[in-house]
Amino acid sequence: MARFLRSDLPIAADPGNRFLPLLVAAMVFLATLALAGALGLQDMTTRWRGAMTGTLTVQVPPVAGESAADTAARVERVVRLMVSLPDVAAASAVADDQLVQMLQPWLGSDVLITDLPVPRLVDVTLKNEAVTGLDAMLARVRDVAPGALIDDHRVWLARLIALADGIRLLAWAILGLVGVATTAAVVYATRSGLAVHRPHIEVLHLIGATDGYVARQFARRALVHGLIGGLSGFILAVPALVGLLILLAPLEGGLVPVLSPVPVHFLGLALLPVFAGAVVMMTAYRTVRRQLARML
Repeated sequence: MARFLRSDLPIAADPGNRFLPLLVAAMVFLATLALAGALGLQDMTTRWRGAMTGTLTVQVPPVAGESAADTAARVERVVRLMVSLPDVAAASAVADDQLVQMLQPWLGSDVLITDLPVPRLVDVTLKNEAVTGLDAMLARVRDVAPGALIDDHRVWLARLIALADGIRLLAWAILGLVGVATTAAVVYATRSGLAVHRPHIEVLHLIGATDGYVARQFARRALVHGLIGGLSGFILAVPALVGLLILLAPLEGGLVPVLSPVPVHFLGLALLPVFAGAVVMMTAYRTVRRQLARML
């Protein structure tokens, strides 16, 4: 490492070099959170589309004074009816424990389905992604379960996905702004270093040093600072991401799908410090070459 950082210019003493790792660490911290959010939302919307497209939900409301056995019988009649329809591939009643799980984020884990007027649900899988004649289907369902409703998910799902897509685009925009800000800061720090070391650079040119040789010295130092700052920012971002996952855990199983680790996403996040170091190095190298072409 010492040989790699050996330089004919006293770059290590530059004031800007003390702040560059801190700046890169802050930028990588924000970039890690933004990228994790964008990838998580993309996975979530994909699951929403896969889980809801080509499905229906039949809501069977309870009747006042009706026993649990009578309610279960009505739900079973709805299931048999849906299975007999030509557009339906499968139908099944949602178990009470699943209903409790869906209501848990709002009503707590000790909610009792039998004590609340909660509609019973029947999940229906269609043979095609969409079905026509929902009004006729609803009429047949209400023959066996008066007051029943059919939710085809399209309206609220489209709005939910649109919101998630908007937030995801915002996360990508933040990621781009972080990259631009980091690049601008590296350019400023590199130009300041060139101004400070201009007499030394002129001496190096007199003894035969090329612009590329000088630029590589700045680039090597910038690479190390970028990697140190990037790794520090990533390490700080990991507890923040874990905390967010803990906060989201109680909501999983309702509208929020269960967030399972995706190895490709982890790899992308882990490569952010390396990417930051490469960006800092290339920016410093190009800045030095461009400025030397103007100075000399």
